[in-house]
Amino acid sequence: MILVFGSINLDLLFAMDALPVAGETRLAGAMRTAPGGKGANQAVAAARDGAEVALYGAVGRDSFAGPAQAGLESAGVDTWGVAALDGPTGVASIVTDRAGRNAIAVAPGANLLARQSAVPDEMLDSETILLVQMECDPGETARLIARAHAAGARVILNLAPAVELPLETFRDTYLVVVNEREAAFLAAQAGCDASAKALAQSLATGVVRTLGGEGCEAHVAGEDFRIPAHRVDVVDTTAAGDCFVGVLAAGLDRGLDMRAALSRASAAAALACTKSGSQGSLPDAADIDAAINR
Repeated sequence: MILVFGSINLDLLFAMDALPVAGETRLAGAMRTAPGGKGANQAVAAARDGAEVALYGAVGRDSFAGPAQAGLESAGVDTWGVAALDGPTGVASIVTDRAGRNAIAVAPGANLLARQSAVPDEMLDSETILLVQMECDPGETARLIARAHAAGARVILNLAPAVELPLETFRDTYLVVVNEREAAFLAAQAGCDASAKALAQSLATGVVRTLGGEGCEAHVAGEDFRIPAHRVDVVDTTAAGDCFVGVLAAGLDRGLDMRAALSRASAAAALACTKSGSQGSLPDAADIDAAINR
């Protein structure tokens, strides 16, 4: 199964002709709310691709908590490990333009209060993939990675947003997934160039670097991979990265080899770009199968 330790947000989505620049006020064409958060998004993406998924995290005791979890419940994600704590539920303000570009501001709220100690030891074993991101407390995330590695679980770390972690934490992972900006941040810390191969060799782990419209590259267990992007008409790129990571985890969980799992994740991420929003844009297994077959 896939165990996600990560964030749960309510997204405030603003559709605009162009992204505001510093000091500028622009009127949005529309605003709507939707469930989001990197942890929740990746959990939903994996579940829609057929994986058994459990999420551990936290929400506040406020009116945002229910709507923030609605997507998890509808996707069949086990939310027994989601704690309701004093304080606000996490919120993200997401502005998108006509080209599908976005600008995002996040108030983490209760996500920073999620504790890795809530994850039972029996959930971490060789049959588990632990999937984590960086919207919860970095120290808690690092401690859970160490626990999971010691228990024999495979750890996939999506270093998003880019936050500095001890280098030994990366060595406890099976895969580190970064985009180009995150790869540059990590390369500066590791003292190498930002390619997947250089990062993997420096950190002694597998690395996947997503490249937007150019697909992705990876270096895992001494082997190089380069997967092209599927060509689509882009509406909104907000959920593409989370979709990629969730579907990659689902593919590996079901036993796909690395190339097949990366190809499936790339196809799913492209599909996510054809719809607006976060969890509402995530494809199901049948949609991904059809895209691959095309």
